[in-house]
Amino acid sequence: MSEVGAQYVGENDGLIAGLRARLRPRSEAGEAAIVAAALRSDRFRQEREGDWKRLEAVVSAMERGRLRRLSDADVLDLPVLYRTVASSLSVARETSLDAATLAYLEGLVQRAWFQVYGPRITLRRWLAGFFGGGLSRAVRGMALDLWIGFAVMAAGAVVGWMLVSADPAWYGVLIPGSPADVRVPGASRAALYGTLFGKPDNDPLSAFAAYLFGHNAQIAILAFALGFVFGIPSLLLLIQNGGMLGAILWLFHGQGLTLDVVGWLAIHGTTELFAIMLAGGAGLHIGRAIAFPGERSVMSAAAEAGQRAAQVMLGAVLMLVVAAMLEGLGRQLIQSTPLRLTVGGAMLAFWLLYFTALGRRR
Repeated sequence: MSEVGAQYVGENDGLIAGLRARLRPRSEAGEAAIVAAALRSDRFRQEREGDWKRLEAVVSAMERGRLRRLSDADVLDLPVLYRTVASSLSVARETSLDAATLAYLEGLVQRAWFQVYGPRITLRRWLAGFFGGGLSRAVRGMALDLWIGFAVMAAGAVVGWMLVSADPAWYGVLIPGSPADVRVPGASRAALYGTLFGKPDNDPLSAFAAYLFGHNAQIAILAFALGFVFGIPSLLLLIQNGGMLGAILWLFHGQGLTLDVVGWLAIHGTTELFAIMLAGGAGLHIGRAIAFPGERSVMSAAAEAGQRAAQVMLGAVLMLVVAAMLEGLGRQLIQSTPLRLTVGGAMLAFWLLYFTALGRRR
């Protein structure tokens, strides 16, 4: 090796040795920090692990439905243990302990939260309470709004009848139909009678019934959803639905089929129209609470009314499902007007009895 090369190698060796000397303290310091963190995490766990394990045992027993196997002390100490472990989690986050400890504490705190602050009732018991009196009490709590909705729908039916009787062109406005639909002003009695007592596979009849159900379901949802605008859209939608009913009754009345069309509508209509009235009343209940909150704030009045209205709307949706089943089966299978009226009247009596009598005693 030349003298210049030897000098170059010597300088590089010196540089590398200098770098190693500088990095060695840093490496040693990093290792010392890791060891210190591990010791701190172990010490932190050892000091509090007893409370963690006890809380985990209590929560696990409650999750498995073994509450009776717990001692009174465990049940009474549950809130204290929860707060203790939550505090441990807060300290662990601030001191940046190891990820495993953080994950364990986060999962344990989350599970304990549901046992301490979560719902105290199962889904089965909630459904039993809802159908066993909760829904009927909510309906009775907004009786004024329901009576207003009923009056508005009845007035809409009268107005619809008067409009089409004065000008039959209003029929197409109130009830948009297809070109193949025979239910139009001027139709013969035989044609209208055939729509009421047609075969089960009668396509125009099924299509018209499906249109009625879809229209009424849409009216019910909109009447509830737009109730926050002081209930005005809800009232307008109820008037529109009543006008549609009045136009249908006028058309069949002109051919002496009033009782027959009432029976045709009654099978599912007593349930379906009741559901629409409930939905409209729920929307009006919210709107009236916003417009007239009384001594409460608008937000608190709307929240209280919204809770009651939501229960009623849930019942209305379930009633629409029942109406769809009655429409799909009863309307096609039952071809007798007296029997149709009997089924419709029985359903109406059932709903009235359910909403007025059930759940009066808590």
